[in-house]
Amino acid sequence: MQPSGEPAGATHASMRDAYQKLRRDIHAAVLERVELERLSRLPKEQVRQEIAALISRILDEERLPANDIERRQLAIDVYDEMFGFGPIEALLRDPGISDILVNTYRQVYVERGGQLELTDLTFYDDAHLMKVIEKIVSRVGRRIDESSPMVDARLPDGSRVNVIIPPSAIDGPLMSIRRFAVNPLTMADLVRYQSLTPPMAELLDALSRAKINVLVSGGTGSGKTTL
Repeated sequence: MQPSGEPAGATHASMRDAYQKLRRDIHAAVLERVELERLSRLPKEQVRQEIAALISRILDEERLPANDIERRQLAIDVYDEMFGFGPIEALLRDPGISDILVNTYRQVYVERGGQLELTDLTFYDDAHLMKVIEKIVSRVGRRIDESSPMVDARLPDGSRVNVIIPPSAIDGPLMSIRRFAVNPLTMADLVRYQSLTPPMAELLDALSRAKINVLVSGGTGSGKTTL
């Protein structure tokens, strides 16, 4: 039974926004106090420890309330902002996620087990999202700007990235990342999940063994790459 007063959804949103502001402020404070060039030469674990210690010191100095769980999460988030791809870095670490869809800076969807779900993750604003997009495309030797507002690229792990920014994207930058499973599905898996009937699997196996050309077509997320 819901208590009277502010709706649960509104409370959750306000807590998320408050944490978002805290994360942004702490990130800015950390950047003012560290030497990125020095940190980049250190082992990752040492960098994580230094960032966590610095965040705790900043929180104590500013008398900002944060429990141990929040402090650990802030350390992870700030590290991801500095050395990873910001809010979506945690999604990239999750092997159960097959697709990441950023529909404006306030909406991040993922596909997990064939089901699309809205996450709690958001970017600060369009500028923050653009900074992450530029970091992603620059690492694969590409660029994106108003004169070249669309980019298709492939990350080092094989993931496919598609980005569209204004003026081609009216409501702000958009990005999709199609990931590939660590353990690819087998034909037996497809039959077990009822994606294929046994006769269909037998036919495809026979066509493959006979080296007959097969045209595979379908919409986004329909399983073309898996097949």
